[in-house]
Amino acid sequence: MSSAVSRRNSCRGSQCGTRSSSSSLECRRRASNCSYLATSEELSVSLSQPIVTITLRFFLAIDLWLSKRFGVCACEDSSWGGIRPLVRLVEFSGHVIPWLIGTLYALLCGQTVPEQEIMLNLALALLLDLLLVRLVKTAIRRRRPSQNRTDLFSTFFIERYSFPSGHATRAAMCARFLLAQLVDTNSMRVLVLGWAGLVSMSRLLLARHYVTDVGFGLLMGYCQYDLVERLWVTWDCLQDLLLMRLQERLNKVYG
Repeated sequence: MSSAVSRRNSCRGSQCGTRSSSSSLECRRRASNCSYLATSEELSVSLSQPIVTITLRFFLAIDLWLSKRFGVCACEDSSWGGIRPLVRLVEFSGHVIPWLIGTLYALLCGQTVPEQEIMLNLALALLLDLLLVRLVKTAIRRRRPSQNRTDLFSTFFIERYSFPSGHATRAAMCARFLLAQLVDTNSMRVLVLGWAGLVSMSRLLLARHYVTDVGFGLLMGYCQYDLVERLWVTWDCLQDLLLMRLQERLNKVYG
């Protein structure tokens, strides 16, 4: 009797197991069908969008993929994390603070009027670059890459927004400025162009920017020099402007 009861229980258990397994299979099939329907619906929605939006999203996906590939020095544990201090040094060479300090020092220590005029316009060009980059970043408001690491040094200098790269705009503008005003040998031209390329590349290796940020920054900095040439301030013009201001102040004081 006990053996017959155990057989009945085992049969019932097997039947329940088969029923539960079949129900789980049906649930999986339904879930797979639901997921397939969801993907097909998403696909239909994406295909119903304008061709411009689809193309833009395609290029943004390529931009994200390339930027992630280039960020090999984002932290010490990255594949090229050993050269991160060297890349950060190259990054610092393109920052605005050392450029402004060096330009003002050369302006004050200049021995001739043409040298002082060049340094004066370089300082004005750096300030113009800061203003234009800030305006574009505030208008676009693109966040920085997620793998970007804010260390102790970069906390004081890195902004929240990413587009365009200020280092890239500054490198392109300063390189073109130096090539047009100061550099007169082929070896120095190669050195200046190599420096601009390394500074722009450092932003990608450290995962500070996307590829489009650096590319647009180089183009923007190259075009900024045309604006600097049109707004070029001569030393005589500056002296006349200062004398006019001084004369206006004296007229106001002495009536």
